[in-house]
Amino acid sequence: MKNTQIISVINQKGGVGKTTTVINLATAISFHKKKVLVIDLDPQGNATTGFGLSNTGNEKTIYDVLNGKYDFIETIKDTKIDNLKIVPSNVDLSGLEVETANENRRAFILKDKIDHFLKSQKNDFSYILIDCPPSLSLLTVMALVTAKSLIVPLQAEFFALEGVSQLMKTIDRIKIKLNPELYIRGVLLTMFDKRNKLSMQVDSEARKFFQNKVYQTVIPRNVRLSEAPSHGIPVLIYDKACSGSKSYLSFTEEFFKQETIMETAA
Repeated sequence: MKNTQIISVINQKGGVGKTTTVINLATAISFHKKKVLVIDLDPQGNATTGFGLSNTGNEKTIYDVLNGKYDFIETIKDTKIDNLKIVPSNVDLSGLEVETANENRRAFILKDKIDHFLKSQKNDFSYILIDCPPSLSLLTVMALVTAKSLIVPLQAEFFALEGVSQLMKTIDRIKIKLNPELYIRGVLLTMFDKRNKLSMQVDSEARKFFQNKVYQTVIPRNVRLSEAPSHGIPVLIYDKACSGSKSYLSFTEEFFKQETIMETAA
């Protein structure tokens, strides 16, 4: 059985660069000839459109997996990028919480479906990245139960750390009750403006609070980063030379270095 890493990218606050991070980390991993699967677990479907797929089609999405209509493998779709596939999402997903209200193991639905796929011969992914919705809803709980590790994008802005303490409490509760193996792999500072004193302040506070969990790479505010999704391609393909692309490539190098350290420690 292939050793597939499942990583959720999470922050209950919207607009912090979660989807941008998922799209570009997945793309950078695929450049290293490793197979990666993105699961779009956000009803807004931004990761889906960010890879050039439609989020208005209503067949074979993650919603159809979670409501039992299709097997997980049937919903995996190709992107334009080699070694990178996606399980898309659409707005139907927002009804899941109500629809599963009477199920006693509903927090485990996603985990059960993915575990079943991972045990099959058809799994050849090295990484599965889950793009979480901007809330601490059932979908986020499902992502926390399914993942082994978490990446937390944190925008270098006022109030950023306040929201994180709420997220930490949720993570701790999930660890105690549902997923004792869960850990924060790293915190990624996004929307960073080095001319701005506040960005520097958030940087220093985050490093005090999370210590060595904060990646050295920071993701700057960058026009090309925000333009790329409207073209349905990751910024690493849209404009490889821009500061946003360089930062995500540097972040991915750090991400891989972490693996080497973790393997050595093990």
